[in-house]
Amino acid sequence: MNNQELDNWHDYEVASRREVVALLRQIGEKHQLVRMLVKGEADVCVTTVLEVDPDTNTMVLDRSIERMQNERIIEAGKVRCETTLDKIRILFNAENLRPTLFEGEAALRADIPPNLIRLQRREYYRMETPVSNPVRAIIPLPVEHGGGTGVFPLHDISCGGIAILDNKFQLSTTIGEILPNCRIELPEIGPISVSLEIRNSLDLTLLNNKTNRRLGLQFADISRGGMAGVQRYITKLERERNARLAGLA
Repeated sequence: MNNQELDNWHDYEVASRREVVALLRQIGEKHQLVRMLVKGEADVCVTTVLEVDPDTNTMVLDRSIERMQNERIIEAGKVRCETTLDKIRILFNAENLRPTLFEGEAALRADIPPNLIRLQRREYYRMETPVSNPVRAIIPLPVEHGGGTGVFPLHDISCGGIAILDNKFQLSTTIGEILPNCRIELPEIGPISVSLEIRNSLDLTLLNNKTNRRLGLQFADISRGGMAGVQRYITKLERERNARLAGLA
């Protein structure tokens, strides 16, 4: 990854051993494909995490289907691995690679990395808001719906905007329309004043055959302090999620 690409990513280094182990196990349990870069993009193997054993400080990776590539992997001793988990890009190194057996089949064993990197593009990454402590958006209603304001629960939030649920179909779905004088009430952070631009609309049919509408709204006018509040709230949600993954909450 070159410096220009690094500048375009918001990165989080995970250095907690319990969290690293938890994330690697999640990758394995969800059968996420892992790109193993032996010598950069010129020599790539697709693998999976088969086992994570903190007692021996090792993890087991599936081997390449090519014998010569397996030899190059072992000879390299250290490779870079890339995968995704819950739409987040994850990078880690696999070191001290050696052949092993897993459930009677040939595989590769490596040391558990001391850290890994979780990378996300801020404008694309969205964090779902918790149902237990819901976030509300207060949005002015169209005149045809009586005016005033409506309260809408957030489905997710990012540094670029929010998605809300409009189960009473009160808001416009016109792409590009600006909704001024909106307020987002972030728990433990406070209210954020913002104008929102309608970017997409999706009508959903629920299991009980009721319908709901999800609106994607982009921040059209948000202050620096408001953006800082959004970032603090997303960081708070991430820490809570990481703690759950690591079994700390």
